[in-house]
Amino acid sequence: MKYGRVDQEIAKYATATGVEIAPEKNSRLKKLIDRRVLGIMVFTISNVAKTFTQIVVLRTLLGVFESVCQPSFLIMSAMWYKREEQTAIVTYWYMMNGMQQIVGGLLAYCFTLIKPGGALKSWQALFLAYGCVSVLWGFFVLWWLPDSPMKAKCFKEEDKVLMVERVRSNQTGLQNKVFRPEQFKEALTDVQTWCYCGVAMLTTLPTSGLGGFANIIIKSFGYTVLQTQLLAMVLGAFIIVILLSSTWIVKKTGQNVFVMMAYCAPAVIGTTVLMTVRNTSKSKEAGLLFSYYICLSFWATSTLNISMISRNVAGQTKKSVVVAMHFIFWAAGNAIGPQVFLSWDAPRYFIAFSTHMGCYALLFIDLIILRWYLVRQNRKRDALAAAGVAEADPSNAVHGFEDLTDKANLRFRYMY
Repeated sequence: MKYGRVDQEIAKYATATGVEIAPEKNSRLKKLIDRRVLGIMVFTISNVAKTFTQIVVLRTLLGVFESVCQPSFLIMSAMWYKREEQTAIVTYWYMMNGMQQIVGGLLAYCFTLIKPGGALKSWQALFLAYGCVSVLWGFFVLWWLPDSPMKAKCFKEEDKVLMVERVRSNQTGLQNKVFRPEQFKEALTDVQTWCYCGVAMLTTLPTSGLGGFANIIIKSFGYTVLQTQLLAMVLGAFIIVILLSSTWIVKKTGQNVFVMMAYCAPAVIGTTVLMTVRNTSKSKEAGLLFSYYICLSFWATSTLNISMISRNVAGQTKKSVVVAMHFIFWAAGNAIGPQVFLSWDAPRYFIAFSTHMGCYALLFIDLIILRWYLVRQNRKRDALAAAGVAEADPSNAVHGFEDLTDKANLRFRYMY
């Protein structure tokens, strides 16, 4: 191992050749990490303004402050967990978006019971309650969550060594504070970077519209306000089921991109139904509601895309750039999505759903390119290993902490 390329904090705990960790010991270490790290990521996902201008300012500030959560959790998932564990870990904290829809819907209904005429409107009281809980939770996170395995005072020194060594085989690095310009350039020229960014925009553009206009769309099927709130909570539960099931299938089959494509198919079917079927009876009302639910099945595609970044991008500078680019495209999709739902196109929103169909078509093309590229890269490296090139042997992870990119490290193999 070339210690000159290894982060100084990691070098204190990483051995020169690696350490074999027995499955029982690995399981014990994972439980320690879960207890300290996973709970924070799961529950973290989950103001008193009086004018529209004040609300916009506060919402913008909220977006700025919370924008660090998901990129940070993605980096932490790669820092603490093995590659084969990361799909599930990312799913666990990402599915809290569904849980917050359930809890948020229930709380929103409870706060609407506040009678008007008081010091605070019902929505002001709701946001004030959210704010107080968030501040208290922030203090707990500062106290409980360690920065890294190396700085975790809550673990024994011998456990820190093993926690560092257990992720060596990832070959995606653990931490490095040196900015490497060549990695920045590689991130911008790598095909997989743009494929991940494409998936981010093509999934969030439909999601943001379907999510932001969820109550309006459901209400247009003929439901009351109370029924609409309750059915939106069911949608949160549906999202959780979708994400957990997709993770289970990936674990069983080892296929990521094919599963991502499979979970896009129900969205195409659901959107087609919404565009072609008129709401003329109770049975069609139920059918349209179900079609709307399955439109959001491609949440699984978005989640698996995030976990592929944590597993397939190596080199700290490169990973940071790719993660940042991904969430820039993610934010762009979220910003564009609601704009395609036009008031004069209500209640069937043909323009919006036609735009979504275009996104799904481009998404399939994007995923085909991504899988072709990753398969091709692995085959090239396997050919080198078969020809006797020692640097391409995937069984040797001795250089796992040298801050090499996935392209520079021929021992690295992509997961697809």
